[in-house]
Amino acid sequence: MTREVVSVRPDTTFKDCAEMVRIHRVGAFPVVDGEGRLLGILTESDLLRKEELKNGGEDPRATARTAAEAMTRAVVSVTADQAVAEAARLMHQSSVRHLPVTDKSGRLIGIVARADLLKVFLRSDESIRREIDEVLLPRTFGIPPGTVAIDVRGGVVLLQGQVETRSLARLVAAFAERVEGVVGVDDELGYVWDDRRARVATAID
Repeated sequence: MTREVVSVRPDTTFKDCAEMVRIHRVGAFPVVDGEGRLLGILTESDLLRKEELKNGGEDPRATARTAAEAMTRAVVSVTADQAVAEAARLMHQSSVRHLPVTDKSGRLIGIVARADLLKVFLRSDESIRREIDEVLLPRTFGIPPGTVAIDVRGGVVLLQGQVETRSLARLVAAFAERVEGVVGVDDELGYVWDDRRARVATAID
């Protein structure tokens, strides 16, 4: 996220908001109260709506004179501890270009733009490989580093080798795909024991 956020107060005039778009070259301003709590968001689209509605319409924002009157109140936001993938999914589902980031008390601490979320895919292949091998596998599955052969090229992860069970192999591949920066996973993992077949046989018996 961008921590140095350009925000406005509810009483910031409409004209000042339009001028700030030109000066700061940003597409959205969080609107905050005196304690920094998020009240809404004011986007270029919100500002343009005033011109669009000049010739009539019932939208009260047609007569907006301040940020509070022009802003979108049903603001979509995230907290700092939410995953990048979750933020990207929320941004896509809500059709928004900016997500204000708040702390647990609702105070603004940053903002995320679509370009910020794309930066995760600039992560190096070696960094991705090391996270899977040295962090994900040992901490999540108790698999020592070096047990699974991991090759990462262009963000695509190739998993080879053998783990204990079939279900574990599938879980490793699924969790690897969630690592930030991973574009896709080619799963070539083998397994010693097909625990799924064993469960089916037990159920039949």
